[in-house]
Amino acid sequence: MPVSPCGPACLTGDSPGVGALRGVLRVGAALGVLLAALALAPLLVALPSRPRERAVRAIFAALLRAFGVRLVVHGDAELRDTPPGRGALVVNNHISWLDIVAVNAIRPMRALAKREIAGWPVLGGLVTRSGAVFLDRERLSTLPATVAQLAAALRAGSLVSVTPEGTTWCGLASGRFRGATFQAAIDGGVPVRPLALRYRLADGRETTRPAFVGPETLVDSVRRVARLRGLVLEVFVCPEIAPGRAADRRELAALAESAVHSALGTVQTPTRPRPSRASVRVS
Repeated sequence: MPVSPCGPACLTGDSPGVGALRGVLRVGAALGVLLAALALAPLLVALPSRPRERAVRAIFAALLRAFGVRLVVHGDAELRDTPPGRGALVVNNHISWLDIVAVNAIRPMRALAKREIAGWPVLGGLVTRSGAVFLDRERLSTLPATVAQLAAALRAGSLVSVTPEGTTWCGLASGRFRGATFQAAIDGGVPVRPLALRYRLADGRETTRPAFVGPETLVDSVRRVARLRGLVLEVFVCPEIAPGRAADRRELAALAESAVHSALGTVQTPTRPRPSRASVRVS
């Protein structure tokens, strides 16, 4: 499995924060949103697709607001206006557990998630109910079956969210887009939609504080995010990569990776000793 060198040392230490009480209130508000969403899930299933989609978007947007996160989306109309029943593989660079919240606040979709997420308190239940496909990263022999499951969902008209780096990075460094899951888009005959994510503070400085990296627990990461002041999550919606544009899954992964770095203004430079590459900000 891909391994990220990012850890606690990558986390910037100069980010403005809020008081402990406000942090606790934010976590409480987020839990309230999640519990309400789980309670409403049976009712949401009964709604027509458009009202259901608006309701799910509102839930994830409320979750971001509960944590004090402002979502700024560039080019969101391209993704939001995707006709129902038109499948696409949506891929993004992976920094935090907040990533999947932001993506679904723009347009609700199924996700490929690591098996451990299903066991996360409350959030795991919400992700499961959204139709997530879970990958057992300890048993890669199951990967072909998982890719086939993704391809079937795409052919059926689902939007499916995937993080092809295979693990989280701090945001100032990033990993290579692995080709395996892109085979699902080829087999399903659907386009790929890259998204580029970046976390910054209200004053414009990029921050790594929201990153979920290293050995820390989800609880530790949630506590740190809840104490941040003025956190902004920027999402750049890149142009679709049409079916047939790439010769194979590796070329398709490279095209998507290039689109993300172009949107963020980063370039790839090799790192040693791992074959992964770190991204460097272009001034």
